[in-house]
Amino acid sequence: MNKLFYPRLAASGLKKNRRLYIPYLLTCIFTVAMFYIVKSLSLNPGLSDMVGDTTMTFTMKFGCVVIGLFALIFLFYTNSFLMKQRKKEFGLFHILGMEKHHLYRLIAWENLYVAIFTLTAGLLFGIALDKAMFLLVSRMIGGEIPLGFFLSPRAVVETMVLFLGIYTLIFLNALRQIKTANPIELLHAGNMGEKEPKAKWLMAILGLLCTGTGYYLAITTENPVTSLFLVFVAVILVVIGTYLLFTAGSIALLKILKSHKGYYYKTRHFISVSGMIYRMKQNAVGLANICILSTGVLLMVACTTSLMVGMEDIIRSRYPNQLALYADDENLETAGEAVEAVKQLQKESDIEATQEMEYRYLAFGAILQEDTFLVTREIKLTEMDSAQSLMFVPLEDYNKAMGENKTLKPGEVLLYSNRTEYKHPRMKIFDRNYVIKERLKSFPGNGIIAANIANTQFIVMPKMEDIQELYEKQKEILTDIAGNIRIYYGFDTNAKEKEQEEFQKAVYNLMAENGYYATMESSVNARQSFMGIYGGLFFIGIFLGLLFVMATVLIIYYKQISEGYDDKERFAIMQKVGMSREEVKASIRSQVVTVFFLPLITAGIHVAAAFPMFNKILILMNMENTEMYAVCTGICFLVFAVMYVVIYSVTARTYYRIVSVAKSR
Repeated sequence: MNKLFYPRLAASGLKKNRRLYIPYLLTCIFTVAMFYIVKSLSLNPGLSDMVGDTTMTFTMKFGCVVIGLFALIFLFYTNSFLMKQRKKEFGLFHILGMEKHHLYRLIAWENLYVAIFTLTAGLLFGIALDKAMFLLVSRMIGGEIPLGFFLSPRAVVETMVLFLGIYTLIFLNALRQIKTANPIELLHAGNMGEKEPKAKWLMAILGLLCTGTGYYLAITTENPVTSLFLVFVAVILVVIGTYLLFTAGSIALLKILKSHKGYYYKTRHFISVSGMIYRMKQNAVGLANICILSTGVLLMVACTTSLMVGMEDIIRSRYPNQLALYADDENLETAGEAVEAVKQLQKESDIEATQEMEYRYLAFGAILQEDTFLVTREIKLTEMDSAQSLMFVPLEDYNKAMGENKTLKPGEVLLYSNRTEYKHPRMKIFDRNYVIKERLKSFPGNGIIAANIANTQFIVMPKMEDIQELYEKQKEILTDIAGNIRIYYGFDTNAKEKEQEEFQKAVYNLMAENGYYATMESSVNARQSFMGIYGGLFFIGIFLGLLFVMATVLIIYYKQISEGYDDKERFAIMQKVGMSREEVKASIRSQVVTVFFLPLITAGIHVAAAFPMFNKILILMNMENTEMYAVCTGICFLVFAVMYVVIYSVTARTYYRIVSVAKSR
């Protein structure tokens, strides 16, 4: 036999099945390019010159892991559609005289062509776009744009190793399917009939329980810290529940509709329900995958977009003043000297201070048990929901900072809760009870405390002596981790950003020279750091969003093809038994629309249920503008829904084209 027989036959097979292979090849090329780009960005030395480079590099490396796992799972999954359609062809070759080892060689050549073409095209595409993506990242985080072109040999090698490994596993899986099948099974693999599926009520109920439990965790969790832990549990439960509901729940629902004679025995409903019962068994996993991918796209893009759009709100929440000094010394007089030294430096540097804010405060953590704050050294994981940060300010300092003239009697306090409202009329701290005289609507800015991941109670005490007493008691319990009484001095200025940066450096030098324990924060420097963190997350979110959208497109496309070949004989039979062409087309359209839009509707429900939990996670990242997150989520869903409709419309043409071929014969 000619040595070129199998290479030519493989090339001919790919060419004849180009309708199946072109989308698969484009997907492989795009996935290879995306992995290379993200890997190359994580290794690009230019990132080290940007603010937030460590976070950005970590984000890119995390993106590589996600894309690599996604490529392994998704390419395996989509290749199964190809094998299903090709098995009939392989079965025919087998019957015509080819032995299985001949088919192995044929499949090997096809996989080799796919691997060489997609790796070459993907790497070239990735290398070509790499510089553009680096410029985009630099632009997003406000970094300097270096000259020159960066090519990462390590990224090239790791990309080739990863995808050659994936293609090898796909090839071995194809050999397994051919080896375990006989010629007749191969010949009829594409159109083997199935029995009507039975309703698996236990599985359907389990799916409802898993999904409902995931929703309950997402909606009822109050503490942002707990949200971070429970999000993984909730996601796993909802994913399992989604697969179970699409596999068993949908069939159970259709069985109920079928048992309703008044509904079922109508022409349109009879054909539609019967067709969907058959479809749900073979399409459940694919539809569940579309639903989960759609949910992932919406959550990632909505969260990362909210962080980028709400950047200024985040900075204002974390940095109420443009410049802020935290004087932390066991000796309060020494801390006061540090503040006065900074004020003197302002005059010497011609830095005009506006909207000054200065007060003494004490902060430490506690566990809330009903109306009692229990101070302890160790907080268990089960107590995270009750963890509170307490900040105490003397009334004298509060009135001066806020320009007010409030009064308090001994045992009375003013209270402001930054996240979860404290609902009791009084509180107990150590062995003393305090009556809440008034609940404040705002509190003078303290970025570090306000950004604490735990809920914070800002408490105004009648006298400084009361705070000194609390300081002594918490020090007895917390010892080496006890908080000191500090001084916060924050102010805004009309100075330019460059001058603010130079002033911050001068403060650091002043503190070091005089031995003061104090730190200076600047919103100017913070903006660059935040851009590095959230810019990287936004970039990865958009990248992974595109990857998941591409996966959704390919799954829908292959499902349309698969269902087209399954339906073309039924289409002809329904016309032969007396149904008009319009009735048949209306019935098929009803089935297809219902099947393919069910994942979008379910994804929308998932996103709505996940909204409270993800909103609390965003709070951990200082994003407290819930309205903005809601708007971003709504816009993302509408845009994705439009894209989904367009994707469906385009791929549906392929389905009707396949069906119409059978109609004309």
